[in-house]
Amino acid sequence: MIPIQEISTLNAGDCFRIFSREWNQLDQALHFHEVIELNLMVNAKGARRIIGANQEEVNDQELILIGSNLAHGWTNGKCKSKAIKEVTLQFHKDLFDDRFLNWNQSADLKALLEKSQQGILFSQETAFQIASLLTNLSEQAGFASIIELMSILNVLANAEGTKSLSNAAPELEGSKIQGNRIAKVIDHMHAHYNVLVTLLEVSQIAGMPETSFSRFFKHHTGSTFIDSLNEIRLGHVCQLLVDTTMAIADIAYKCGFSNMANFNRIFKSKKGCTPKEFRDANIGKSVLL
Repeated sequence: MIPIQEISTLNAGDCFRIFSREWNQLDQALHFHEVIELNLMVNAKGARRIIGANQEEVNDQELILIGSNLAHGWTNGKCKSKAIKEVTLQFHKDLFDDRFLNWNQSADLKALLEKSQQGILFSQETAFQIASLLTNLSEQAGFASIIELMSILNVLANAEGTKSLSNAAPELEGSKIQGNRIAKVIDHMHAHYNVLVTLLEVSQIAGMPETSFSRFFKHHTGSTFIDSLNEIRLGHVCQLLVDTTMAIADIAYKCGFSNMANFNRIFKSKKGCTPKEFRDANIGKSVLL
């Protein structure tokens, strides 16, 4: 994963756009943009999703609303699917001005857009409902497409069973700082997975004491620092097991594991088999990182 970056997505003169993509592996670098994004991901169970300061595994079908300038990205994690489908709707953050949002009838929409700054995970029922509406939107043009967009936002604004993903601080700027700390640490782990990475090292990157950082990282990602680092390392191990004839011990050391007994224990715990069994079962196949 490359460092967090700002990207521009909407064409000049457009207030929104919708597009779909298919992936055989997910490797979307952490990025952010001014537009608000609705993302529907299908057949990606086990992939790793990063939204702001939150990092979790993806369900088989997920619908996420991502607010303006909120960092987000995906990695393959434990996903085994080779047919991941993504439908993305992006609309301009200024599509609705303050005067419009302050009308009584716009209260639900205003609350939705404010909550999107933390990232919103919708229920499976809402995801299925929105999937058909996104198909309808892709078939519309002109003002009719804007009406369809409004219908989608209305469903989202009144949806039940939603979950805020990023544990935002009381003020948005505080949330951005927390998210940036996590992003910097995760980027460092991806860039240095093959060498020793210490808790002291990453805590200094986050600008926090070691004990405080451990609690902070677990709270915001749902995983310990060392578990997250091992997950990154194992992704590279699996790729080398399938793509090369390197000795298993050499692969382990190349990917940052310095103790073979510990490596074998972690691999079997995470993958449910030994490295040799994994290689034998997947030789000649493309492994999703």
